Amino acid sequence: MTSQVSMQAGASFTMPRGGQAGSADPADAHADCTVRSPADTLARTDELLEQVCDRLEEQWRERSPEPPDVLTADFPQLLRAWLLPTAGKRLRPVMCHWGWAAAHGPERGGADDLVAMCAALELVHLFALVHDDVMDRSDSRRGRTTTHVEAARAHVDAGALGDPTLFGDSIAILYGDLALNEAWDLAAACAPPLRRAWSDMLRELVQGQLLDVTGAAARRRDLERARRVARLKSGAYTVQRPLHLGALAAGAEPQVAEALDVYGTHLGEAFALRDDILGVWGDPARTGKPVGDDLLSGKPTVLLAEARQALPPHLAEQHLGEQGVVTPDAVPVLQDLMREAGVLERTEQRISAEVQLACEALDGADLEAEAVAELRTLAELIAWRDS
Repeated sequence: MTSQVSMQAGASFTMPRGGQAGSADPADAHADCTVRSPADTLARTDELLEQVCDRLEEQWRERSPEPPDVLTADFPQLLRAWLLPTAGKRLRPVMCHWGWAAAHGPERGGADDLVAMCAALELVHLFALVHDDVMDRSDSRRGRTTTHVEAARAHVDAGALGDPTLFGDSIAILYGDLALNEAWDLAAACAPPLRRAWSDMLRELVQGQLLDVTGAAARRRDLERARRVARLKSGAYTVQRPLHLGALAAGAEPQVAEALDVYGTHLGEAFALRDDILGVWGDPARTGKPVGDDLLSGKPTVLLAEARQALPPHLAEQHLGEQGVVTPDAVPVLQDLMREAGVLERTEQRISAEVQLACEALDGADLEAEAVAELRTLAELIAWRDS
């Protein structure tokens, strides 16, 4: 780890308590005094999400006033339960805010686009989680039963017709589709550069997920491909793209956007690597997901690619080769083998190097000083989080 890290590797992520992001002239028509801190942005984001849920509930009742069959709650209620009050870290809106603030957003304006992007990011994140849980056959998320499992149980409890698993998957797919539609509805009202960047982000997310699914099926263990999947599926849409969207909302100059993009690329890599570590060695009480899921599913992660190279050939072939299938009983064995082979240590070193490169990217560009300080703090918190 780097010398400036002030937390243990198990520290949890907490949003920095950023204060004023700059001083706007009230007479300046481009200044926006309604958003001055991440707390302001998140408050306005929650207000907008409330409006989305309210509108959906009203439309839902107009089209079909009776309660849903089989399900214990209809989609607008489910959406509100997962979005409000927030159960997650709100990391993507936080990154979007600091991209905007670093690009002098409080002086340049664009707060409405910023808030719309933050709310859209939360909705698209929900879409991605719900669909990802179906693909991974995950039973829990954030310590709660996943949508497809909950719907399947409702099907059983109701004595409904058909296959409960298929029913649960169908409900989750539709629910995720609704979240994505509402996200696009918000993004569509933003300026054209934001809409183009938004589309690019979603294409990356889909491509990364596709590579993840096909790579697991093909038992891919090559390191460069694993890093590409991690960047596309996790790092880009969690860190790099939200920062970029925030900067675009502020009308950032090219040099500013480039500095934030480099920072986001390296920090996104660190985020994805930490995700891999938590997937293998994380505490389920903190992550909200069972430990070892990535090993059981054979996901083409950087850790498994490293393990394929680091383990003695006979052990690598036994656990990770063409015929290797990781069973629940074998998870602790493989965890110990990977640790002993130095996989965890090398990954922690790579995370440290990515954090250093991210922070160096902030030097020299015309970025707002307090935002830079907050981005440096965020880099440490994200890289050494425990959930």
